[in-house]
Amino acid sequence: MLKAGIVGLPNVGKSTLFNALVANAQAEAANYPFCTIEPNSGVVAVPDPRLQQLSDLSSSKELIPTRVEFVDIAGLVKGASQGEGLGNKFLANIREVDAIVHVVRCFENDDVIHVSGSVGPARDAEVINLELGLADLSQVEKRRERLKKQVRTSKEAQVEDEALERIQAVLEQGGAARSVSLTDEEAAMIKPLGLLTAKPIIYATNVSEDDLSSGNAYCEEVAVLAQKEGAGTVRISAQVEAELIELPEEDRAEFLEGLGVEEGGLQSLIRATYSLLGLRTYFTTGEKETRAWTIKAGMTAPQAAGVIHTDFERGFIRAQTIGYKELLEAGSLSEARNKGWLRAEGKEYVVEEGDVMEFLFNV
Repeated sequence: MLKAGIVGLPNVGKSTLFNALVANAQAEAANYPFCTIEPNSGVVAVPDPRLQQLSDLSSSKELIPTRVEFVDIAGLVKGASQGEGLGNKFLANIREVDAIVHVVRCFENDDVIHVSGSVGPARDAEVINLELGLADLSQVEKRRERLKKQVRTSKEAQVEDEALERIQAVLEQGGAARSVSLTDEEAAMIKPLGLLTAKPIIYATNVSEDDLSSGNAYCEEVAVLAQKEGAGTVRISAQVEAELIELPEEDRAEFLEGLGVEEGGLQSLIRATYSLLGLRTYFTTGEKETRAWTIKAGMTAPQAAGVIHTDFERGFIRAQTIGYKELLEAGSLSEARNKGWLRAEGKEYVVEEGDVMEFLFNV
């Protein structure tokens, strides 16, 4: 399951957004710093209209979406890498996630206190990024110190130390570990350190309801920063998300349309996260269930089968495959087979977004 950590300065709308994304979560969204002392987490289904369409086509008894876990991590402040504001504990929580959603305040509201006294998205983002970088620098220095003796006799230790040396140089210049090019071997060695700045990051610009469709100058400020860092961006409104969960399902689309947007923040955020991490979705469907599966881009059919069960990958023979649009057009798997649209794909086939698959394998 994909795990995304929501971070940011206090009072940028993190907990409000989290509560809205995970409607049954119990995070407290109060107007003061450190209202979230322990990380709150919640699992949400990934919205995907294709799943319901395929389920209807197959008359499935059960519909199973993929899921994402969001973790609401308490507001970081300047000095967090040195333990300020319970920073050490919060930073440790971030190490456990696959991607970071960095919420940046891009709205004016005199009733919501800003810890720096004024709204300044790029400045705020730099505060968090600096603390993450300083925490990583400390990790790298400690690890290199432990490697000193091993480097003399171990080739592996030499390779790891050389990679860490390159990372350290970038961190000392205020850069991020993710910007350092590593071989697969080096990346595997570095992974246990859980470097914070090595994680993919999405800047979520939190705007008012009025600015959701077109954004504002603050959003543009963040976009420039994200482009410079190779990070993702998504525009959300915690205010709108909080209003959405109060509405019946059938009224939400009309409400969003009235604001000039096509989808809610959850869909936008998950789509941006999938894109940043290079994730794809394929489906299995039948009378028993229709289910969505998440894989990495570039995975072959046997690897995709292994996501269901390792036995499927080991004993893979072939995969009956069709694009979901073709299947919907055909109206049924049997009709797709009659039309010759159902393909038999082998071990070298790279699974495409939206493929509907049935695996044949030896036990």
